[in-house]
Amino acid sequence: MPAADLALMCEAAIAAGKLALDWHEKGAKVWDKSPGSPVTEADIAVNQLLIRYLTDARPDYGWLSEETRDDPATRRKQRVWVVDPIDGTRAFMRPDDPNWCIAIALVEKGAAIAGTIHAPRLGHLYSARKGGGAFLNGQPVRASQRAKEAGCRMIASPEMLRHKGWAQPWPEMQLAAPKPNATLLRMAFIASGAWDAAIALARKSDWDLAAGTVLVTEAGGMATTHRGEAFRFNEHTPAQRSLVAAGPRLHPLLIERLKDVRLPDTGNSAHTNNMTEQQSMSDADKPMKQLLHIVIGGVLKNVSEVEFENLDEVHYVGAYPNYKTAYDAWKQAAHSTVDNAEMRYFILHAHKLMDPETGAHHHV
Repeated sequence: MPAADLALMCEAAIAAGKLALDWHEKGAKVWDKSPGSPVTEADIAVNQLLIRYLTDARPDYGWLSEETRDDPATRRKQRVWVVDPIDGTRAFMRPDDPNWCIAIALVEKGAAIAGTIHAPRLGHLYSARKGGGAFLNGQPVRASQRAKEAGCRMIASPEMLRHKGWAQPWPEMQLAAPKPNATLLRMAFIASGAWDAAIALARKSDWDLAAGTVLVTEAGGMATTHRGEAFRFNEHTPAQRSLVAAGPRLHPLLIERLKDVRLPDTGNSAHTNNMTEQQSMSDADKPMKQLLHIVIGGVLKNVSEVEFENLDEVHYVGAYPNYKTAYDAWKQAAHSTVDNAEMRYFILHAHKLMDPETGAHHHV
């Protein structure tokens, strides 16, 4: 890819960082865009700045952003900007927490080919492009060469690591405390060698991972799902099931430990399919026959099995007439428990109902 694209991304990220700092200083209004998912005026303002900066300069590129309504048509472009205006909004909302960032990635044929992550309050600008190496403030960076789990510097949920369901307990490690709110910043720390590994056993959207993936890869590290699957961005559903980012020697050890953990598929049935959906689930309005779907969740006994800890405490989210509405409800519930691997939500498809009085079965 042209170096000019990466230069443009860095310029845009720096401009967006200045705007975000202005909002941070004067205070930004906050509201929930979905349960447990806050957004601020700064998120929206930064998103608008990046739209103008990037699409004016590259009108032929597509657009995917956390704060923009999904448009499948623009996602079918050959190259697509994938943007998180402010990753770590909760950190941004706190006056004394610098662990938030602006992230821009460029995706082509399902792969992130360039990325920049700018953390204004840390004074960090990370950048990378395919085949060009990874940099922090213009200086080359490399991922850790650590080859042992014991004693490694890990960014992950302590509750997840201490869960009693693991077949083999995790060794003692140096855990990030507090864990940085921004997933992309965690990945940047892995790329720079500041930390050895980061694990998130929860669904992540493409904008949470794309810029960090090219950064980690170009720094000599690896970023995949917990099964070792390579990320395919800008697919039918722009999301990935999990994240494991680490140096090249530690990453295989983590995958071996995690590979049997069961997590929900994202809806991307084949990694070879690069077509995006014609209409997103959230926007579809075609009438559909009622096919009952129930969304429930609860704490699992074992992170590698689907068995609830206490059936009396299973959270019933609701019953829905089709997969579209059930998926939207599941997404809101699942996002409210990010990085809590043992608290999981599911969609139950009830294809039959039984009448207890007559014993009759009714197909729905």
